[in-house]
Amino acid sequence: MNIHTSSHAYGIGVIALIIGMSGVFIFYTSFYLPESLAKPSVSEEILNPDKNFEIKIVPGAVVEGNENYVPNNANVLLGISNKVIWQNNDNTAHTVTPDHRTTDSYSGDFGSNGVLKPGDTYEFLFTEPQEVPYHCQPHPWMTGKIIVEVSRF
Repeated sequence: MNIHTSSHAYGIGVIALIIGMSGVFIFYTSFYLPESLAKPSVSEEILNPDKNFEIKIVPGAVVEGNENYVPNNANVLLGISNKVIWQNNDNTAHTVTPDHRTTDSYSGDFGSNGVLKPGDTYEFLFTEPQEVPYHCQPHPWMTGKIIVEVSRF
């Protein structure tokens, strides 16, 4: 008789464990995970700046010593010009690659995914002050820097 009673208790324990684990899973997927993946709240002015800031990769940029990213030292202001667009006007493919991993809490990782073929663009919306030195992966002499500052309007 003891064997029957202990197997009955074992079954109740297994059911209780399954119910408990189900509760943890539902909490994790319904509440914790969405909160941890949510983007931060950013003002409408920063999400929709007055104008785009354009950086040109100029013709002949592939030649060491020539101008490449123009302007190659850029200051942008949050809410005014923080959406930056790189335009490849050269006849060679290039990249926009951060010197060190750079992440914006709203927009994610900075840097073009792969190469920008002639005529391609790469755009990035900066939502927080930071300084980002960058370069072209296949042409490391091509360098630039973006300084993102809070506007004083």
